[in-house]
Amino acid sequence: MNVAILGAGNWATTLGLILTEKGIDVTLWEFYKDREEDLKKDRENKRYLSGYPFPPNLMTTSSISEAVKGKEMIVFAVPSHTIRGVVENLRNCIDGEPLIVTVVKGIEKDTNKRMSEVIEDNLPTLFKGKVVALSGPSIGNEVVRKIPTTVVAAGESTTLNKKVQQEFSTSYFRVYTNKDIIGVELGGAVKNVIVIAAGMCDGMGLGANTKAALLTRGLAEIKRLGLKMGAKEETFSGLSGIGDLITTAFSKHSRNRYVGEELGKGRTLDEILSGMVMVAEGVNTTKSVMQLSKKYNINMPIAEEVYNVLFKRKKPEQGVYDLMTRELKKENW
Repeated sequence: MNVAILGAGNWATTLGLILTEKGIDVTLWEFYKDREEDLKKDRENKRYLSGYPFPPNLMTTSSISEAVKGKEMIVFAVPSHTIRGVVENLRNCIDGEPLIVTVVKGIEKDTNKRMSEVIEDNLPTLFKGKVVALSGPSIGNEVVRKIPTTVVAAGESTTLNKKVQQEFSTSYFRVYTNKDIIGVELGGAVKNVIVIAAGMCDGMGLGANTKAALLTRGLAEIKRLGLKMGAKEETFSGLSGIGDLITTAFSKHSRNRYVGEELGKGRTLDEILSGMVMVAEGVNTTKSVMQLSKKYNINMPIAEEVYNVLFKRKKPEQGVYDLMTRELKKENW
């Protein structure tokens, strides 16, 4: 197996280290030439994953055509807002019919498409229905330390799902399969909105009661939207649903939780984002979720309050009050 990983952030680098450990040749593609030169010189990703040297079979390049040439698997690990441009640039560079994998957790702005849909839109028709999403509760800083982690490979093709499962699984990184790519991708993306709210709870100093209520009712919102969009209900009880939500809401390494925490402390969104190195996907995803909730006529009060805090300068404390004093309802509706 010869693999290209498009992106050279924390998670991309972690996946590269997993695969190279199994004897697989990996090429990391870094968009910025100066950063790629640093990777090549340092043989380590000091910017995003310091302290983990690159083995000889992990190579880097800033040329996308060089990255994907002759590869048997191409993994998309770029920020969601860049993925369409990346796919368009590599469209004519692909040799043969490599396995296409996305680990990107987001929803495209304006089109509100899932990442696999964006990729399929811009690749030749022979790739239709053949993109696999690899998702789940997987903090890179833990995986790279070989802390046991489980994720799920989801796509329409059972054969391709199993192929991804085999290539990525190790004694500490266990991969399950699932044919519900809609549910898996939506769970991974929309949970980031709820995680921003969880971070606000932390920033305001609220307790376990509040956070448990938020995650439970947040999952209900994710499920509500997912079912309308064609996902299976059981998916949201799995790794890419409640599993990813719990991990990201509690991890100190979660970028989305950090954004929420700082908002809860009173900082503005602009202040927070200007000081961040990595992308918090939940910020842009919140806009897409609001558009989807209107399109499908879904009630998503927590997501709506996150939107109000992020983009309408509503105070987090007011958002909590408004959620708690809404009209009383049944739990399951």
